[in-house]
Amino acid sequence: MKRGAQVALGLAVVAIGGLGACAATTSPPLLLSQLDAVAGGGKGAELVAEAVPFGAHGQTLDVWRAADATTSDKRPVLIFWHGGGWVKGARQDYAFAGRAFAKQGFTVVVPDYRKVPQVRFPAFVEDAADAVAWTRDNIARFGGDPQAIGFSGHSAGAHTAVLLALDPRWLKAAGVDPGIVKAVVGLSGAYDFYPFTTKRSIDAMAAYPDPQATQPITFARADAPPMLLITSSEDNTVRPRNAINLTARLKQEGAMVEMINYQGLDHEEVVMALSKPFRGKGPVLKDSSVFLERYLKSGD
Repeated sequence: MKRGAQVALGLAVVAIGGLGACAATTSPPLLLSQLDAVAGGGKGAELVAEAVPFGAHGQTLDVWRAADATTSDKRPVLIFWHGGGWVKGARQDYAFAGRAFAKQGFTVVVPDYRKVPQVRFPAFVEDAADAVAWTRDNIARFGGDPQAIGFSGHSAGAHTAVLLALDPRWLKAAGVDPGIVKAVVGLSGAYDFYPFTTKRSIDAMAAYPDPQATQPITFARADAPPMLLITSSEDNTVRPRNAINLTARLKQEGAMVEMINYQGLDHEEVVMALSKPFRGKGPVLKDSSVFLERYLKSGD
């Protein structure tokens, strides 16, 4: 998050008391999750599995669901990948997102993945595909429907979610039928950013021998899963053109795609709006949930 967003979080924490002392040492998303819990965002949602191992590289994931859900339920499933420019971020920092979607009726999986500089593309996408395989095989134990899986993510996490949905080779390599994904919501994602011009994109992607294969827009196709691409007018981190360009390409191919451009919000505020304290910034949670519910009906 940018300095302005960090200051806003810090001031809000101080205003309600209790967590202000950790503002200087805690990552902004984790601070937001703590603030969300204090403000009541955790009421009605529960963490039913924490730091569950998956894959072959030490990855872990969390599972969230509504407090009134049971293991016999068949609730729609959402896998949410956190952002952080492929270099930072952790599943536990995004509890606010897991809780928010769980309270909307989804069984939510929030996975970790390996990051730069330890790895480069496509390692984090391969980790994401492993998370999908785990979800397919295990989510029914937590009341989720493996036949109704959607993807979402913010920033770098949205890049992963959309690329997994559009380029079938990564799921196939993990032994997963690419048709498993029924809908995708990308929040402030990078989909059309070649040639690479930022240090983060260069570090993460430039070593790959086929740079176009790192770009979700390369794989736009008519039979893509339904997508909602969310961007915002003041996003100077991942420019709105990413969502605009991919939306246009998917429409050209005949795919089902919608786009929302929230006016006045920046890159961080889009994901902050999932949390209870900042939900008034924009209807990100409502718009995302309505779209996902439309396509994640059990048996569809």
